[in-house]
Amino acid sequence: MTELPQLLLADGISRAYGSFLALKETSLELHPGQLVTLLGSNGSGKTTLLLCLAGLLRPSKGRISVLGHDLYRDEPEARRGLAFVPDVPVFYDELTAWEHLHFIALAHDVEDGFAARAEALLRSLELWEARDLFPQAYSRGMRLKLALALALIRPFRVLILDEPTSGLDPESTELLCDRLRHIADDGGAVLLSTHNPALTDRLGAEVWTMREGRLALP
Repeated sequence: MTELPQLLLADGISRAYGSFLALKETSLELHPGQLVTLLGSNGSGKTTLLLCLAGLLRPSKGRISVLGHDLYRDEPEARRGLAFVPDVPVFYDELTAWEHLHFIALAHDVEDGFAARAEALLRSLELWEARDLFPQAYSRGMRLKLALALALIRPFRVLILDEPTSGLDPESTELLCDRLRHIADDGGAVLLSTHNPALTDRLGAEVWTMREGRLALP
């Protein structure tokens, strides 16, 4: 049997805040087609782990690679294969939702066919009629869907999401689940944190658990 390549590798990473070890030494891999939910109580270390994997928080120790590129030594190459949707998205105050999407497409050199792709994406997320509004006028659920659109408008192989369903209604949650399953079916890898164990069943996902800063794999 051929072993699947690693899309993301974390080798012995940990993260301390002063004397407090928020993330104990952790190693993990994500492979094509893998869909994982990360469960754990508040303060268990889930967000710290995801921020480290997304390259937004540098581990105190260890290394992370994406598509074989070190996340810090080869940052531009690594980040091209990685997308992150935070629990509390941050947007530019002076850009509309449509302008946000266009900016991301330009930044990742995927402007060809942008208008058609962006329209289809916003319609599927029920944001089309609000495309010319500024994100500060959006509800929490709409802001989460816009953050997801910003991830999906560009190419990636690994998608990391922090509590992506926390502000979504049931219909939007099902739409998100369909999207995530499609990404995995197309050979991507998805890792998302949640407080909702039922989401794992809806996704048919593998379960990882965080307890007191330590990751438990199946």
